[in-house]
Amino acid sequence: MEIIQIVGLSLFATVLVLIIKEQKPMFAFLIVAFTGITIFLFLIGKISTVIQVLEDLATKASIDMIFLKTILKIVGIAYIAEFGAQIVRDAGQESIASKIELSGKVLIMVMAIPIVSVIIETVVKLLPA
Repeated sequence: MEIIQIVGLSLFATVLVLIIKEQKPMFAFLIVAFTGITIFLFLIGKISTVIQVLEDLATKASIDMIFLKTILKIVGIAYIAEFGAQIVRDAGQESIASKIELSGKVLIMVMAIPIVSVIIETVVKLLPA
């Protein structure tokens, strides 16, 4: 099971960080960042499988792929912003982490505009004139 590998790596990194943190805080942070990136890279294969399944379902349901791709980009922005904010928080930079989260939210709003526009147009067409 992959979760056992992830938890094992995380526990190992945690012990290393606790040992090194007192004497070399910079190395401790690098271990945390490296561990996070390693876990993220490990999960990319799983994420691509999910994306492929969603694309197949969208094709079968005759859903325009632009909508699915936009939604996947939105989810990607959310995950990447959260990941970046957590890494920056681990370095003790709460204010920068907040800016990353704000940037992610703004980019998500921008990406959602085409979908919201189509929904509004559809609702307007359904209303009696």
